[in-house]
Amino acid sequence: MRYIGRENEVDSVEGYVPPFSINNQMLMLAAQIAEKAGKISSDHSFETKPHLQRNNRIRSIHSSLAIEANALSLDEVKSVINGKMVIGLQNDIQEVKNAWQAYTLLGSFNPYSVDDLKKLHGVMTYLTVQESGMFRTHNEGVFNGDRCIYMAPPPHLVPTQMQSLFDWMIQSREEVHTLILSSVFHYEFVSIHPFSDGNGRMARLWQTALLTEWNPVFQYLPLENRIHEFQDDYYEAIARCHTAGNSDVFIVFMLDKINLTLDRALEQVSEKDLCLPAEVQRLMDVMKEGISYSGVKLMEKLSLKSRDNFRKRYLLPALKQGLIAMSNPDKPTSRNQTYMKK
Repeated sequence: MRYIGRENEVDSVEGYVPPFSINNQMLMLAAQIAEKAGKISSDHSFETKPHLQRNNRIRSIHSSLAIEANALSLDEVKSVINGKMVIGLQNDIQEVKNAWQAYTLLGSFNPYSVDDLKKLHGVMTYLTVQESGMFRTHNEGVFNGDRCIYMAPPPHLVPTQMQSLFDWMIQSREEVHTLILSSVFHYEFVSIHPFSDGNGRMARLWQTALLTEWNPVFQYLPLENRIHEFQDDYYEAIARCHTAGNSDVFIVFMLDKINLTLDRALEQVSEKDLCLPAEVQRLMDVMKEGISYSGVKLMEKLSLKSRDNFRKRYLLPALKQGLIAMSNPDKPTSRNQTYMKK
Protein backbone atom coordinates (compact mmCIF):
# COMPACT_ATOMS: atom_id res chain seq x y z
CA MET A 1 0.00 0.00 0.00
CA ARG A 2 1.39 3.39 -0.94
CA TYR A 3 0.40 6.94 -0.18
CA ILE A 4 1.57 10.26 -1.49
CA GLY A 5 3.77 12.49 0.62
CA ARG A 6 4.74 16.12 0.98
CA GLU A 7 8.28 17.35 1.08
CA ASN A 8 9.68 20.42 2.87
CA GLU A 9 6.68 20.82 5.16
CA VAL A 10 6.21 24.17 6.87
CA ASP A 11 4.15 25.08 9.91
CA SER A 12 1.82 27.41 8.04
CA VAL A 13 0.04 26.57 4.80
CA GLU A 14 -2.40 29.47 4.81
CA GLY A 15 -3.88 29.98 1.37
CA TYR A 16 -2.72 26.53 0.25
CA VAL A 17 -3.96 25.54 -3.21
CA PRO A 18 -3.63 21.85 -4.13
CA PRO A 19 -1.60 21.39 -7.33
CA PHE A 20 -3.73 20.12 -10.20
CA SER A 21 -4.84 21.18 -13.65
CA ILE A 22 -8.06 20.53 -15.53
CA ASN A 23 -7.67 18.87 -18.93
CA ASN A 24 -9.98 17.80 -21.75
CA GLN A 25 -10.21 14.21 -20.52
CA MET A 26 -11.50 15.40 -17.15
CA LEU A 27 -14.04 17.68 -18.80
CA MET A 28 -15.27 14.89 -21.08
CA LEU A 29 -15.69 12.48 -18.17
CA ALA A 30 -17.38 15.13 -16.03
CA ALA A 31 -19.89 15.83 -18.82
CA GLN A 32 -20.69 12.13 -19.19
CA ILE A 33 -21.11 11.74 -15.44
CA ALA A 34 -23.38 14.77 -15.17
CA GLU A 35 -25.61 13.46 -17.97
CA LYS A 36 -25.93 9.98 -16.44
CA ALA A 37 -26.45 11.25 -12.89
CA GLY A 38 -29.10 13.63 -14.19
CA LYS A 39 -30.93 10.80 -15.94
CA ILE A 40 -30.99 8.65 -12.80
CA SER A 41 -32.16 11.60 -10.70
CA SER A 42 -34.90 12.68 -13.12
CA ASP A 43 -36.23 9.13 -13.37
CA HIS A 44 -36.29 8.84 -9.54
CA SER A 45 -34.81 5.42 -10.18
CA PHE A 46 -33.43 4.84 -6.68
CA GLU A 47 -35.98 6.78 -4.65
CA THR A 48 -38.62 4.13 -5.32
CA LYS A 49 -36.30 1.16 -4.75
CA PRO A 50 -35.24 1.02 -1.08
CA HIS A 51 -34.04 -2.56 -1.50
CA LEU A 52 -31.64 -1.45 -4.22
CA GLN A 53 -30.48 1.47 -2.07
CA ARG A 54 -29.72 -0.88 0.82
CA ASN A 55 -27.91 -3.45 -1.33
CA ASN A 56 -25.71 -0.80 -2.93
CA ARG A 57 -24.82 0.69 0.43
CA ILE A 58 -23.86 -2.73 1.74
CA ARG A 59 -21.65 -3.18 -1.33
CA SER A 60 -20.03 0.19 -0.63
CA ILE A 61 -19.25 -0.79 2.94
CA HIS A 62 -17.97 -4.26 2.06
CA SER A 63 -15.69 -2.91 -0.66
CA SER A 64 -14.29 -0.02 1.38
CA LEU A 65 -13.51 -2.32 4.31
CA ALA A 66 -12.10 -5.06 2.05
CA ILE A 67 -9.58 -2.57 0.65
CA GLU A 68 -8.31 -2.21 4.23
CA ALA A 69 -8.04 -6.00 4.69
CA ASN A 70 -11.32 -6.63 6.51
CA ALA A 71 -11.80 -10.37 5.97
CA LEU A 72 -15.62 -10.56 6.02
CA SER A 73 -17.31 -11.59 2.78
CA LEU A 74 -20.18 -9.63 1.23
CA ASP A 75 -22.68 -12.16 2.60
CA GLU A 76 -21.14 -11.89 6.06
CA VAL A 77 -21.26 -8.09 5.92
CA LYS A 78 -24.96 -8.34 5.01
CA SER A 79 -25.53 -10.67 7.96
CA VAL A 80 -23.83 -8.32 10.42
CA ILE A 81 -25.91 -5.38 9.17
CA ASN A 82 -29.06 -7.51 9.42
CA GLY A 83 -28.22 -8.34 13.04
CA LYS A 84 -27.35 -11.98 12.42
CA MET A 85 -24.59 -13.94 14.14
CA VAL A 86 -21.35 -14.07 12.15
CA ILE A 87 -18.19 -15.99 12.97
CA GLY A 88 -15.22 -13.70 12.45
CA LEU A 89 -12.78 -11.35 14.10
CA GLN A 90 -14.55 -9.04 16.52
CA ASN A 91 -12.69 -6.04 15.12
CA ASP A 92 -13.88 -6.86 11.57
CA ILE A 93 -17.46 -7.19 12.78
CA GLN A 94 -17.29 -3.90 14.68
CA GLU A 95 -15.86 -2.16 11.60
CA VAL A 96 -18.94 -3.24 9.63
CA LYS A 97 -21.30 -1.92 12.32
CA ASN A 98 -19.40 1.37 12.45
CA ALA A 99 -19.32 1.82 8.67
CA TRP A 100 -23.05 1.13 8.39
CA GLN A 101 -23.74 3.80 10.99
CA ALA A 102 -21.41 6.28 9.25
CA TYR A 103 -22.90 5.72 5.79
CA THR A 104 -26.41 6.01 7.20
CA LEU A 105 -25.50 9.59 8.13
CA LEU A 106 -24.73 10.58 4.53
CA GLY A 107 -26.61 13.74 3.67
CA SER A 108 -27.05 14.78 7.31
CA PHE A 109 -23.62 16.30 7.99
CA ASN A 110 -21.59 19.08 6.42
CA PRO A 111 -18.85 17.69 4.12
CA TYR A 112 -17.11 21.08 4.27
CA SER A 113 -16.68 20.96 8.06
CA VAL A 114 -13.50 19.72 9.76
CA ASP A 115 -15.45 19.22 12.99
CA ASP A 116 -17.96 16.97 11.22
CA LEU A 117 -15.07 15.02 9.69
CA LYS A 118 -13.72 14.25 13.15
CA LYS A 119 -17.16 13.33 14.43
CA LEU A 120 -17.69 10.91 11.56
CA HIS A 121 -14.25 9.42 12.16
CA GLY A 122 -15.42 8.79 15.72
CA VAL A 123 -18.39 6.88 14.31
CA MET A 124 -16.30 5.00 11.74
CA THR A 125 -13.69 3.86 14.28
CA TYR A 126 -15.81 3.38 17.41
CA LEU A 127 -14.28 0.74 19.70
CA THR A 128 -11.62 -0.12 17.11
CA VAL A 129 -9.14 2.77 17.33
CA GLN A 130 -7.70 4.38 20.44
CA GLU A 131 -7.50 7.86 18.89
CA SER A 132 -11.07 7.76 17.58
CA GLY A 133 -12.56 11.06 16.45
CA MET A 134 -9.31 12.97 16.80
CA PHE A 135 -6.28 13.75 14.67
CA ARG A 136 -3.27 11.55 15.30
CA THR A 137 -0.78 12.55 17.98
CA HIS A 138 2.16 10.52 16.73
CA ASN A 139 4.20 10.05 13.57
CA GLU A 140 2.68 7.74 11.00
CA GLY A 141 4.31 5.86 8.16
CA VAL A 142 3.24 3.42 5.48
CA PHE A 143 5.40 0.32 5.19
CA ASN A 144 6.05 -2.29 2.54
CA GLY A 145 7.32 -5.12 4.71
CA ASP A 146 10.01 -3.59 6.90
CA ARG A 147 10.69 -0.70 4.54
CA CYS A 148 9.02 2.65 5.11
CA ILE A 149 7.78 3.89 1.74
CA TYR A 150 6.00 7.00 2.97
CA MET A 151 6.29 9.12 6.10
CA ALA A 152 3.22 11.26 6.78
CA PRO A 153 3.59 14.88 7.91
CA PRO A 154 4.40 15.20 11.63
CA PRO A 155 1.33 15.36 13.88
CA HIS A 156 1.74 19.01 14.86
CA LEU A 157 1.16 20.00 11.20
CA VAL A 158 -2.00 17.95 10.71
CA PRO A 159 -4.61 20.39 12.16
CA THR A 160 -3.29 23.30 10.08
CA GLN A 161 -3.03 21.27 6.89
CA MET A 162 -6.53 19.84 7.29
CA GLN A 163 -8.02 23.25 7.97
CA SER A 164 -6.22 24.66 4.94
CA LEU A 165 -7.59 21.84 2.76
CA PHE A 166 -11.13 22.50 3.95
CA ASP A 167 -10.68 26.25 3.53
CA TRP A 168 -9.61 25.65 -0.06
CA MET A 169 -12.71 23.52 -0.69
CA ILE A 170 -15.01 26.16 0.77
CA GLN A 171 -13.38 28.94 -1.27
CA SER A 172 -13.29 26.89 -4.49
CA ARG A 173 -16.64 25.09 -4.42
CA GLU A 174 -18.26 27.67 -6.71
CA GLU A 175 -15.39 27.56 -9.21
CA VAL A 176 -14.24 23.92 -9.22
CA HIS A 177 -16.83 21.28 -10.12
CA THR A 178 -17.61 18.95 -7.23
CA LEU A 179 -16.55 15.94 -9.30
CA ILE A 180 -13.03 17.34 -9.54
CA LEU A 181 -12.96 19.02 -6.13
CA SER A 182 -13.93 15.79 -4.36
CA SER A 183 -11.20 13.86 -6.19
CA VAL A 184 -8.59 16.47 -5.26
CA PHE A 185 -9.76 16.25 -1.66
CA HIS A 186 -9.46 12.45 -1.70
CA TYR A 187 -5.87 12.66 -2.91
CA GLU A 188 -4.85 15.43 -0.50
CA PHE A 189 -6.51 13.67 2.42
CA VAL A 190 -4.51 10.47 2.03
CA SER A 191 -1.39 12.62 1.70
CA ILE A 192 -1.94 14.31 5.04
CA HIS A 193 -2.98 10.99 6.59
CA PRO A 194 -4.64 12.84 9.47
CA PHE A 195 -5.82 9.92 11.60
CA SER A 196 -3.96 7.08 13.26
CA ASP A 197 -6.23 4.61 11.44
CA GLY A 198 -9.23 4.69 9.12
CA ASN A 199 -7.80 7.18 6.63
CA GLY A 200 -8.71 5.18 3.52
CA ARG A 201 -12.25 4.53 4.76
CA MET A 202 -12.74 8.20 5.61
CA ALA A 203 -11.30 9.43 2.30
CA ARG A 204 -13.76 7.30 0.36
CA LEU A 205 -16.70 8.15 2.61
CA TRP A 206 -15.92 11.86 2.37
CA GLN A 207 -15.71 11.88 -1.41
CA THR A 208 -19.10 10.17 -1.47
CA ALA A 209 -20.40 12.80 0.96
CA LEU A 210 -19.18 15.64 -1.27
CA LEU A 211 -20.74 14.00 -4.32
CA THR A 212 -23.98 13.42 -2.41
CA GLU A 213 -24.29 17.14 -1.71
CA TRP A 214 -23.95 17.77 -5.45
CA ASN A 215 -26.46 15.04 -6.37
CA PRO A 216 -28.20 13.00 -3.63
CA VAL A 217 -28.28 9.89 -5.82
CA PHE A 218 -24.59 9.31 -4.99
CA GLN A 219 -25.43 8.23 -1.46
CA TYR A 220 -26.84 5.04 -3.01
CA LEU A 221 -24.13 4.39 -5.61
CA PRO A 222 -21.34 1.94 -4.66
CA LEU A 223 -18.36 3.95 -5.89
CA GLU A 224 -16.23 2.07 -3.37
CA ASN A 225 -17.06 -1.12 -5.24
CA ARG A 226 -15.38 0.18 -8.39
CA ILE A 227 -12.32 1.30 -6.40
CA HIS A 228 -12.06 -2.16 -4.86
CA GLU A 229 -12.22 -3.81 -8.29
CA PHE A 230 -9.36 -1.59 -9.47
CA GLN A 231 -7.48 -1.48 -6.17
CA ASP A 232 -4.00 -1.86 -7.65
CA ASP A 233 -4.72 0.90 -10.16
CA TYR A 234 -6.00 3.05 -7.29
CA TYR A 235 -2.67 2.89 -5.48
CA GLU A 236 -0.74 3.19 -8.72
CA ALA A 237 -2.60 6.42 -9.56
CA ILE A 238 -1.67 7.83 -6.15
CA ALA A 239 1.97 6.83 -6.64
CA ARG A 240 2.11 8.44 -10.09
CA CYS A 241 0.68 11.67 -8.71
CA HIS A 242 3.32 11.67 -6.00
CA THR A 243 6.00 11.50 -8.69
CA ALA A 244 4.32 14.16 -10.83
CA GLY A 245 3.70 16.54 -7.94
CA ASN A 246 0.01 17.01 -8.76
CA SER A 247 -3.25 15.06 -8.53
CA ASP A 248 -4.13 15.02 -12.24
CA VAL A 249 -3.78 11.25 -12.75
CA PHE A 250 -5.81 10.51 -9.64
CA ILE A 251 -8.58 12.89 -10.71
CA VAL A 252 -8.89 11.08 -14.06
CA PHE A 253 -8.86 7.71 -12.27
CA MET A 254 -11.66 8.71 -9.93
CA LEU A 255 -13.77 10.31 -12.67
CA ASP A 256 -13.46 7.15 -14.73
CA LYS A 257 -14.59 4.99 -11.80
CA ILE A 258 -17.49 7.34 -11.03
CA ASN A 259 -18.50 7.02 -14.68
CA LEU A 260 -18.35 3.22 -14.48
CA THR A 261 -20.41 3.32 -11.28
CA LEU A 262 -23.13 5.27 -13.06
CA ASP A 263 -23.06 2.84 -16.00
CA ARG A 264 -23.70 0.01 -13.57
CA ALA A 265 -26.43 2.00 -11.82
CA LEU A 266 -28.24 2.48 -15.10
CA GLU A 267 -27.96 -1.27 -15.73
CA GLN A 268 -29.34 -1.98 -12.25
CA VAL A 269 -32.37 0.16 -12.87
CA SER A 270 -32.91 -1.55 -16.22
CA GLU A 271 -32.62 -4.97 -14.59
CA LYS A 272 -35.14 -4.03 -11.93
CA ASP A 273 -37.53 -2.70 -14.53
CA LEU A 274 -37.43 -6.09 -16.24
CA CYS A 275 -39.07 -7.62 -13.15
CA LEU A 276 -36.55 -10.45 -13.09
CA PRO A 277 -37.56 -13.79 -11.62
CA ALA A 278 -36.38 -14.19 -8.05
CA GLU A 279 -33.88 -16.88 -9.01
CA VAL A 280 -32.27 -14.72 -11.71
CA GLN A 281 -32.11 -11.76 -9.36
CA ARG A 282 -30.37 -13.93 -6.77
CA LEU A 283 -27.82 -14.93 -9.40
CA MET A 284 -27.25 -11.27 -10.29
CA ASP A 285 -26.79 -10.37 -6.63
CA VAL A 286 -24.05 -12.94 -5.98
CA MET A 287 -22.03 -12.09 -9.11
CA LYS A 288 -19.59 -9.17 -9.05
CA GLU A 289 -18.71 -7.18 -12.13
CA GLY A 290 -15.45 -8.10 -13.83
CA ILE A 291 -15.15 -11.54 -12.20
CA SER A 292 -15.55 -14.87 -14.02
CA TYR A 293 -17.35 -17.70 -12.24
CA SER A 294 -17.56 -21.39 -13.01
CA GLY A 295 -20.95 -23.08 -12.77
CA VAL A 296 -19.78 -24.97 -9.69
CA LYS A 297 -18.72 -21.74 -7.98
CA LEU A 298 -22.05 -20.08 -8.72
CA MET A 299 -23.96 -23.07 -7.33
CA GLU A 300 -21.81 -22.86 -4.22
CA LYS A 301 -22.52 -19.13 -3.79
CA LEU A 302 -26.24 -19.78 -4.27
CA SER A 303 -26.19 -22.80 -1.90
CA LEU A 304 -27.63 -25.03 -4.63
CA LYS A 305 -27.06 -28.77 -5.03
CA SER A 306 -29.08 -29.61 -8.14
CA ARG A 307 -27.19 -28.77 -11.33
CA ASP A 308 -30.37 -29.22 -13.38
CA ASN A 309 -32.27 -26.76 -11.18
CA PHE A 310 -29.39 -24.29 -11.40
CA ARG A 311 -29.28 -24.40 -15.19
CA LYS A 312 -33.04 -24.24 -15.82
CA ARG A 313 -34.04 -21.62 -13.24
CA TYR A 314 -30.92 -19.50 -12.83
CA LEU A 315 -28.31 -19.83 -15.56
CA LEU A 316 -30.27 -20.22 -18.78
CA PRO A 317 -32.80 -17.42 -18.06
CA ALA A 318 -29.94 -15.05 -17.22
CA LEU A 319 -28.13 -15.97 -20.44
CA LYS A 320 -31.35 -15.57 -22.45
CA GLN A 321 -31.91 -12.05 -21.10
CA GLY A 322 -28.31 -11.09 -21.83
CA LEU A 323 -27.47 -10.42 -18.19
CA ILE A 324 -24.41 -12.68 -18.18
CA ALA A 325 -21.98 -13.85 -20.84
CA MET A 326 -20.10 -17.09 -21.41
CA SER A 327 -16.32 -17.07 -21.70
CA ASN A 328 -16.56 -19.64 -24.50
CA PRO A 329 -19.93 -19.21 -26.26
CA ASP A 330 -18.88 -21.50 -29.14
CA LYS A 331 -18.68 -24.40 -26.69
CA PRO A 332 -21.51 -23.83 -24.21
CA THR A 333 -21.05 -27.21 -22.49
CA SER A 334 -17.27 -26.93 -22.11
CA ARG A 335 -16.00 -28.09 -18.73
CA ASN A 336 -13.88 -24.91 -18.62
CA GLN A 337 -16.84 -22.62 -19.23
CA THR A 338 -17.13 -19.57 -17.00
CA TYR A 339 -19.70 -16.79 -16.73
CA MET A 340 -19.34 -13.06 -16.23
CA LYS A 341 -21.89 -10.43 -15.33
CA LYS A 342 -22.37 -7.89 -18.11
